[in-house]
Amino acid sequence: MSGTLRISICDPDETSRENLKKFLIGMDKVWLEADCSRYEFFREIVGETTPDVAIIAIDGDTERALSLVADISQEHPTCGVIVVSSVTDGQLILRAMRSGAREFLNSPVQLDELMGALDRVSSNGSGSGQRSKSGVIIPVAGASGGVGATSIAVNMAVSLAQNPERSVVLVDLDLALGDADIFLDLMAEYTLLDVAQNIARLDLALLRKSLTKHQSGVYLLPRPVQIEDNASISEDDLRKVLGLLKASFSHVIVDLSKSYNRLDMVALEASTYVMLLTQLDLPCLRNVVRLLASFERYEGVSERVKVVVNRAGLEKSQISLEKAEKTIGGEIYARISNNYAVISECRNNGIPLLEQAPKAAITQQITELGDRLSGDSSSSVALDDDAKEKKGWLNFLSK
Repeated sequence: MSGTLRISICDPDETSRENLKKFLIGMDKVWLEADCSRYEFFREIVGETTPDVAIIAIDGDTERALSLVADISQEHPTCGVIVVSSVTDGQLILRAMRSGAREFLNSPVQLDELMGALDRVSSNGSGSGQRSKSGVIIPVAGASGGVGATSIAVNMAVSLAQNPERSVVLVDLDLALGDADIFLDLMAEYTLLDVAQNIARLDLALLRKSLTKHQSGVYLLPRPVQIEDNASISEDDLRKVLGLLKASFSHVIVDLSKSYNRLDMVALEASTYVMLLTQLDLPCLRNVVRLLASFERYEGVSERVKVVVNRAGLEKSQISLEKAEKTIGGEIYARISNNYAVISECRNNGIPLLEQAPKAAITQQITELGDRLSGDSSSSVALDDDAKEKKGWLNFLSK
Protein backbone atom coordinates (compact mmCIF):
# COMPACT_ATOMS: atom_id res chain seq x y z
CA MET A 1 0.00 0.00 0.00
CA SER A 2 1.57 3.30 -1.06
CA GLY A 3 0.57 6.73 0.17
CA THR A 4 -2.20 7.27 2.70
CA LEU A 5 -5.64 5.76 2.09
CA ARG A 6 -8.55 7.90 3.21
CA ILE A 7 -11.42 5.65 4.24
CA SER A 8 -15.08 6.14 5.13
CA ILE A 9 -17.18 3.31 6.58
CA CYS A 10 -20.88 2.58 6.88
CA ASP A 11 -22.16 -0.14 9.21
CA PRO A 12 -25.48 -0.04 11.10
CA ASP A 13 -24.16 -2.53 13.67
CA GLU A 14 -22.30 -0.60 16.37
CA THR A 15 -20.18 -3.51 17.57
CA SER A 16 -18.82 -4.48 14.17
CA ARG A 17 -18.40 -0.82 13.22
CA GLU A 18 -16.28 -0.14 16.31
CA ASN A 19 -14.15 -3.24 15.67
CA LEU A 20 -13.55 -2.12 12.11
CA LYS A 21 -12.61 1.37 13.31
CA LYS A 22 -10.05 -0.10 15.74
CA PHE A 23 -8.41 -2.01 12.92
CA LEU A 24 -8.24 1.05 10.68
CA ILE A 25 -6.99 3.44 13.36
CA GLY A 26 -4.15 1.06 14.14
CA MET A 27 -2.85 1.11 10.55
CA ASP A 28 0.00 3.50 9.79
CA LYS A 29 -1.04 4.53 6.29
CA VAL A 30 -4.79 4.80 6.80
CA TRP A 31 -6.85 7.87 7.66
CA LEU A 32 -10.39 7.20 8.90
CA GLU A 33 -12.28 10.02 7.22
CA ALA A 34 -15.78 9.28 8.54
CA ASP A 35 -17.94 6.51 10.00
CA CYS A 36 -21.69 6.27 9.58
CA SER A 37 -24.46 4.05 10.95
CA ARG A 38 -27.19 4.97 8.42
CA TYR A 39 -27.28 3.96 4.77
CA GLU A 40 -29.41 6.96 3.84
CA PHE A 41 -26.71 9.39 5.02
CA PHE A 42 -23.62 7.67 3.67
CA ARG A 43 -24.00 8.72 0.05
CA GLU A 44 -23.85 12.37 1.06
CA ILE A 45 -20.92 11.72 3.41
CA VAL A 46 -18.92 10.14 0.58
CA GLY A 47 -19.71 13.15 -1.61
CA GLU A 48 -18.40 15.51 1.05
CA THR A 49 -15.32 13.57 2.17
CA THR A 50 -14.29 12.03 -1.21
CA PRO A 51 -12.50 9.03 0.36
CA ASP A 52 -10.21 6.67 -1.53
CA VAL A 53 -12.11 3.67 -0.13
CA ALA A 54 -15.67 3.20 1.12
CA ILE A 55 -16.36 0.15 3.30
CA ILE A 56 -20.04 -0.80 3.47
CA ALA A 57 -21.49 -3.54 5.71
CA ILE A 58 -24.60 -4.76 3.90
CA ASP A 59 -26.28 -7.02 6.49
CA GLY A 60 -28.43 -4.24 7.98
CA ASP A 61 -30.56 -3.94 4.82
CA THR A 62 -29.05 -5.87 1.93
CA GLU A 63 -31.13 -4.41 -0.90
CA ARG A 64 -30.70 -0.84 0.26
CA ALA A 65 -27.00 -1.37 0.88
CA LEU A 66 -26.38 -2.84 -2.58
CA SER A 67 -28.20 0.09 -4.13
CA LEU A 68 -25.89 2.37 -2.14
CA VAL A 69 -22.86 0.45 -3.45
CA ALA A 70 -24.06 0.98 -7.02
CA ASP A 71 -24.69 4.71 -6.48
CA ILE A 72 -21.25 5.34 -4.94
CA SER A 73 -19.47 3.28 -7.61
CA GLN A 74 -21.14 5.25 -10.40
CA GLU A 75 -20.87 8.70 -8.84
CA HIS A 76 -17.34 8.29 -7.47
CA PRO A 77 -15.40 5.96 -9.80
CA THR A 78 -12.07 6.70 -8.06
CA CYS A 79 -13.49 5.47 -4.75
CA GLY A 80 -12.99 1.74 -4.28
CA VAL A 81 -15.94 0.07 -2.52
CA ILE A 82 -15.39 -2.86 -0.16
CA VAL A 83 -18.47 -4.83 0.92
CA VAL A 84 -18.67 -6.64 4.26
CA SER A 85 -21.24 -9.34 5.06
CA SER A 86 -21.67 -12.40 7.29
CA VAL A 87 -23.48 -14.13 4.40
CA THR A 88 -21.14 -16.12 2.15
CA ASP A 89 -23.69 -17.03 -0.50
CA GLY A 90 -22.15 -16.97 -3.97
CA GLN A 91 -25.12 -15.17 -5.48
CA LEU A 92 -24.82 -12.34 -2.95
CA ILE A 93 -21.11 -11.96 -3.67
CA LEU A 94 -21.85 -11.84 -7.41
CA ARG A 95 -24.54 -9.19 -6.90
CA ALA A 96 -22.18 -7.09 -4.79
CA MET A 97 -19.49 -7.25 -7.47
CA ARG A 98 -21.99 -6.38 -10.20
CA SER A 99 -23.09 -3.39 -8.11
CA GLY A 100 -19.54 -2.09 -8.25
CA ALA A 101 -17.80 -3.54 -5.19
CA ARG A 102 -14.07 -4.13 -5.64
CA GLU A 103 -13.73 -6.54 -2.69
CA PHE A 104 -16.01 -8.74 -0.56
CA LEU A 105 -15.03 -9.51 3.05
CA ASN A 106 -16.65 -11.92 5.45
CA SER A 107 -17.85 -10.63 8.81
CA PRO A 108 -16.40 -10.56 11.42
CA VAL A 109 -13.56 -8.96 9.49
CA GLN A 110 -10.06 -10.31 10.08
CA LEU A 111 -7.16 -7.86 10.11
CA ASP A 112 -5.03 -9.70 7.55
CA GLU A 113 -7.97 -9.99 5.14
CA LEU A 114 -8.76 -6.30 5.54
CA MET A 115 -5.15 -5.30 4.88
CA GLY A 116 -5.05 -7.52 1.81
CA ALA A 117 -8.25 -6.01 0.44
CA LEU A 118 -6.94 -2.47 0.98
CA ASP A 119 -3.69 -3.37 -0.77
CA ARG A 120 -5.56 -4.74 -3.78
CA VAL A 121 -7.91 -1.78 -3.99
CA SER A 122 -4.96 0.60 -3.73
CA SER A 123 -2.85 -1.20 -6.33
CA ASN A 124 -5.80 -1.30 -8.74
CA GLY A 125 -5.74 2.48 -8.83
CA SER A 126 -8.56 3.53 -6.55
CA GLY A 127 -7.64 6.96 -5.36
CA SER A 128 -4.32 6.83 -7.19
CA GLY A 129 -3.32 10.29 -8.25
CA GLN A 130 -5.95 11.62 -5.90
CA ARG A 131 -3.76 11.69 -2.80
CA SER A 132 -2.70 15.28 -2.87
CA LYS A 133 -4.19 15.38 0.63
CA SER A 134 -1.41 13.06 1.70
CA GLY A 135 1.04 15.87 2.14
CA VAL A 136 4.66 16.61 2.77
CA ILE A 137 6.20 16.91 6.23
CA ILE A 138 8.94 19.53 6.51
CA PRO A 139 10.67 19.83 9.90
CA VAL A 140 12.56 23.10 10.29
CA ALA A 141 15.66 22.58 12.41
CA GLY A 142 18.36 24.92 13.64
CA ALA A 143 22.11 24.31 13.78
CA SER A 144 22.07 26.28 17.03
CA GLY A 145 19.71 28.39 19.07
CA GLY A 146 18.83 31.78 17.67
CA VAL A 147 19.39 31.05 13.98
CA GLY A 148 15.79 31.99 13.14
CA ALA A 149 14.23 28.56 12.67
CA THR A 150 10.87 29.56 14.15
CA SER A 151 10.73 32.74 12.05
CA ILE A 152 11.36 30.77 8.87
CA ALA A 153 8.93 27.98 9.83
CA VAL A 154 6.10 30.37 10.65
CA ASN A 155 6.56 32.64 7.65
CA MET A 156 7.04 29.79 5.20
CA ALA A 157 3.82 28.21 6.47
CA VAL A 158 1.99 31.50 5.94
CA SER A 159 3.37 31.91 2.42
CA LEU A 160 2.45 28.34 1.48
CA ALA A 161 -1.11 28.87 2.70
CA GLN A 162 -1.68 31.68 0.21
CA ASN A 163 -2.10 29.10 -2.56
CA PRO A 164 -5.76 27.93 -2.39
CA GLU A 165 -4.71 24.48 -3.59
CA ARG A 166 -2.66 24.01 -0.44
CA SER A 167 -3.69 23.33 3.15
CA VAL A 168 -1.04 24.04 5.76
CA VAL A 169 -0.61 23.14 9.42
CA LEU A 170 2.22 24.34 11.66
CA VAL A 171 3.25 22.10 14.57
CA ASP A 172 5.30 23.60 17.41
CA LEU A 173 7.51 20.78 18.66
CA ASP A 174 9.61 22.92 20.98
CA LEU A 175 7.63 21.58 23.92
CA ALA A 176 9.36 23.65 26.57
CA LEU A 177 9.88 27.08 25.05
CA GLY A 178 8.03 27.07 21.74
CA ASP A 179 6.57 30.40 20.66
CA ALA A 180 4.97 29.85 17.25
CA ASP A 181 1.69 31.07 18.74
CA ILE A 182 3.37 34.38 19.64
CA PHE A 183 4.58 34.86 16.07
CA LEU A 184 0.97 34.52 14.89
CA ASP A 185 -0.66 36.27 17.87
CA LEU A 186 -2.93 33.30 18.54
CA MET A 187 -4.52 31.97 21.72
CA ALA A 188 -5.08 28.26 21.14
CA GLU A 189 -7.79 26.31 22.94
CA TYR A 190 -6.13 22.94 22.30
CA THR A 191 -2.49 21.89 22.15
CA LEU A 192 -0.38 19.04 20.84
CA LEU A 193 -0.95 17.23 24.14
CA ASP A 194 -4.75 17.33 23.72
CA VAL A 195 -4.55 15.92 20.18
CA ALA A 196 -2.03 13.22 21.16
CA GLN A 197 -4.15 12.04 24.09
CA ASN A 198 -7.30 11.79 21.97
CA ILE A 199 -5.78 10.56 18.73
CA ALA A 200 -7.82 7.32 18.68
CA ARG A 201 -11.11 9.23 18.79
CA LEU A 202 -10.35 11.93 16.22
CA ASP A 203 -11.91 12.16 12.78
CA LEU A 204 -11.27 14.89 10.22
CA ALA A 205 -13.90 17.24 11.63
CA LEU A 206 -12.68 16.89 15.22
CA LEU A 207 -9.05 17.21 14.15
CA ARG A 208 -9.74 20.53 12.44
CA LYS A 209 -11.66 21.76 15.48
CA SER A 210 -8.66 20.91 17.65
CA LEU A 211 -6.43 23.26 15.64
CA THR A 212 -6.37 27.03 15.75
CA LYS A 213 -6.70 28.77 12.40
CA HIS A 214 -4.84 31.98 11.64
CA GLN A 215 -6.37 34.56 9.31
CA SER A 216 -3.67 33.69 6.75
CA GLY A 217 -5.14 30.18 6.44
CA VAL A 218 -2.46 28.40 8.49
CA TYR A 219 -3.63 25.95 11.15
CA LEU A 220 -1.57 25.87 14.34
CA LEU A 221 -0.95 23.00 16.75
CA PRO A 222 0.99 24.64 19.62
CA ARG A 223 3.14 23.10 22.32
CA PRO A 224 1.55 22.07 25.66
CA VAL A 225 0.86 24.84 28.17
CA GLN A 226 2.64 23.20 31.12
CA ILE A 227 6.26 22.16 30.73
CA GLU A 228 5.70 19.11 32.93
CA ASP A 229 3.15 17.81 30.38
CA ASN A 230 5.91 17.18 27.83
CA ALA A 231 6.62 13.69 29.15
CA SER A 232 2.99 12.70 28.49
CA ILE A 233 3.53 12.69 24.72
CA SER A 234 5.07 9.44 23.49
CA GLU A 235 6.88 8.71 20.25
CA ASP A 236 3.94 6.60 19.06
CA ASP A 237 1.53 9.42 19.87
CA LEU A 238 3.51 11.83 17.73
CA ARG A 239 3.84 9.34 14.85
CA LYS A 240 0.06 8.98 14.77
CA VAL A 241 -0.48 12.74 15.01
CA LEU A 242 1.91 13.42 12.13
CA GLY A 243 0.35 10.62 10.08
CA LEU A 244 -3.13 12.04 10.49
CA LEU A 245 -1.99 15.58 9.78
CA LYS A 246 -0.18 14.36 6.65
CA ALA A 247 -3.38 12.68 5.50
CA SER A 248 -5.38 15.86 6.07
CA PHE A 249 -3.05 18.65 4.94
CA SER A 250 -0.88 19.21 1.88
CA HIS A 251 1.92 20.67 4.04
CA VAL A 252 2.89 19.87 7.63
CA ILE A 253 5.55 22.32 8.85
CA VAL A 254 7.20 21.26 12.12
CA ASP A 255 9.22 23.71 14.20
CA LEU A 256 11.70 21.49 16.05
CA SER A 257 13.33 22.15 19.39
CA LYS A 258 17.08 22.67 19.60
CA SER A 259 17.62 19.63 21.82
CA TYR A 260 17.05 17.00 19.11
CA ASN A 261 15.19 14.85 21.59
CA ARG A 262 13.16 11.68 21.02
CA LEU A 263 10.17 13.55 19.55
CA ASP A 264 12.33 15.68 17.26
CA MET A 265 13.81 12.49 15.84
CA VAL A 266 10.33 11.08 15.20
CA ALA A 267 9.53 14.16 13.12
CA LEU A 268 12.82 13.85 11.24
CA GLU A 269 12.14 10.19 10.46
CA ALA A 270 8.66 11.08 9.16
CA SER A 271 9.96 13.97 7.06
CA THR A 272 9.68 14.49 3.33
CA TYR A 273 12.42 17.12 3.53
CA VAL A 274 14.40 18.51 6.45
CA MET A 275 15.27 22.20 6.41
CA LEU A 276 18.43 22.72 8.45
CA LEU A 277 19.01 26.41 9.20
CA THR A 278 22.52 27.71 9.78
CA GLN A 279 24.49 30.93 9.70
CA LEU A 280 27.87 31.45 8.03
CA ASP A 281 29.91 31.21 11.20
CA LEU A 282 32.15 28.43 12.47
CA PRO A 283 30.05 27.27 15.45
CA CYS A 284 26.94 26.82 13.29
CA LEU A 285 28.78 25.11 10.45
CA ARG A 286 30.51 22.78 12.90
CA ASN A 287 27.10 21.84 14.28
CA VAL A 288 25.81 21.20 10.76
CA VAL A 289 28.60 18.65 10.31
CA ARG A 290 27.78 17.02 13.65
CA LEU A 291 24.06 16.89 12.89
CA LEU A 292 24.53 15.42 9.43
CA ALA A 293 26.74 12.72 10.91
CA SER A 294 24.14 12.00 13.59
CA PHE A 295 21.32 11.81 11.03
CA GLU A 296 23.20 9.01 9.26
CA ARG A 297 22.00 6.69 12.02
CA TYR A 298 18.39 7.19 10.90
CA GLU A 299 17.50 5.61 7.58
CA GLY A 300 17.06 8.14 4.79
CA VAL A 301 17.10 11.26 6.97
CA SER A 302 20.47 12.67 5.91
CA GLU A 303 19.52 12.41 2.23
CA ARG A 304 16.47 14.58 2.86
CA VAL A 305 18.34 17.44 4.52
CA LYS A 306 18.37 20.84 2.78
CA VAL A 307 20.92 23.18 4.36
CA VAL A 308 19.69 26.78 4.26
CA VAL A 309 21.81 29.77 5.24
CA ASN A 310 19.85 32.37 7.17
CA ARG A 311 20.87 35.99 7.73
CA ALA A 312 23.25 36.01 4.77
CA GLY A 313 25.15 39.30 4.72
CA LEU A 314 24.82 39.82 8.46
CA GLU A 315 28.52 40.64 8.84
CA LYS A 316 31.38 41.18 6.43
CA SER A 317 33.39 38.71 8.48
CA GLN A 318 31.05 35.85 7.62
CA ILE A 319 32.59 32.71 6.17
CA SER A 320 32.27 32.57 2.38
CA LEU A 321 29.71 30.32 0.77
CA GLU A 322 32.42 28.30 -0.97
CA LYS A 323 34.27 27.67 2.27
CA ALA A 324 31.01 26.81 4.05
CA GLU A 325 30.20 24.16 1.45
CA LYS A 326 33.68 22.67 1.82
CA THR A 327 33.24 22.65 5.59
CA ILE A 328 29.94 20.79 5.56
CA GLY A 329 30.89 18.58 2.63
CA GLY A 330 27.84 19.46 0.55
CA GLU A 331 25.81 22.17 -1.14
CA ILE A 332 23.92 25.04 0.41
CA TYR A 333 20.33 24.67 -0.81
CA ALA A 334 19.35 28.34 -0.40
CA ARG A 335 20.31 31.62 1.22
CA ILE A 336 17.97 34.01 3.01
CA SER A 337 19.14 37.57 3.48
CA ASN A 338 19.48 39.32 6.81
CA ASN A 339 16.68 41.67 7.83
CA TYR A 340 16.65 41.38 11.59
CA ALA A 341 14.80 44.65 12.14
CA VAL A 342 11.78 43.57 10.10
CA ILE A 343 11.75 40.06 11.58
CA SER A 344 11.96 41.45 15.12
CA GLU A 345 9.09 43.86 14.46
CA CYS A 346 6.95 41.06 13.01
CA ARG A 347 7.63 38.81 16.00
CA ASN A 348 6.86 41.49 18.57
CA ASN A 349 3.62 42.46 16.80
CA GLY A 350 2.51 38.91 16.01
CA ILE A 351 2.26 39.77 12.31
CA PRO A 352 3.66 37.57 9.49
CA LEU A 353 6.11 38.97 6.98
CA LEU A 354 3.59 38.75 4.15
CA GLU A 355 1.39 41.23 5.98
CA GLN A 356 4.07 43.43 7.51
CA ALA A 357 6.56 43.58 4.62
CA PRO A 358 5.16 41.80 1.54
CA LYS A 359 7.67 43.33 -0.90
CA ALA A 360 10.78 42.80 1.19
CA ALA A 361 13.44 40.55 -0.30
CA ILE A 362 13.37 38.22 2.71
CA THR A 363 9.61 37.73 2.35
CA GLN A 364 9.92 36.77 -1.29
CA GLN A 365 12.89 34.52 -0.63
CA ILE A 366 10.94 32.56 1.99
CA THR A 367 7.99 32.33 -0.41
CA GLU A 368 10.15 30.93 -3.18
CA LEU A 369 11.85 28.54 -0.79
CA GLY A 370 8.45 27.10 0.16
CA ASP A 371 7.46 26.82 -3.50
CA ARG A 372 10.70 25.07 -4.33
CA LEU A 373 10.28 22.52 -1.56
CA SER A 374 6.72 21.95 -2.83
CA GLY A 375 8.02 21.18 -6.31
CA ASP A 376 6.71 24.44 -7.75
CA SER A 377 9.68 26.15 -9.35
CA SER A 378 7.61 28.08 -11.87
CA SER A 379 7.15 31.13 -9.69
CA SER A 380 9.53 34.00 -10.32
CA VAL A 381 10.44 36.37 -7.53
CA ALA A 382 10.31 40.06 -8.36
CA LEU A 383 12.61 41.91 -5.99
CA ASP A 384 12.10 45.53 -5.15
CA ASP A 385 14.70 48.10 -6.21
CA ASP A 386 16.48 48.07 -2.88
CA ALA A 387 16.90 44.31 -3.01
CA LYS A 388 18.11 44.34 -6.61
CA GLU A 389 21.03 46.51 -5.60
CA LYS A 390 22.14 43.83 -3.12
CA LYS A 391 23.12 41.31 -5.73
CA GLY A 392 23.36 37.76 -4.54
CA TRP A 393 20.82 38.00 -1.69
CA LEU A 394 18.50 35.61 -3.46
CA ASN A 395 20.78 32.82 -4.54
CA PHE A 396 19.05 29.48 -4.87
CA LEU A 397 21.48 26.80 -5.92
CA SER A 398 20.93 23.62 -7.82
CA LYS A 399 19.68 20.66 -5.85
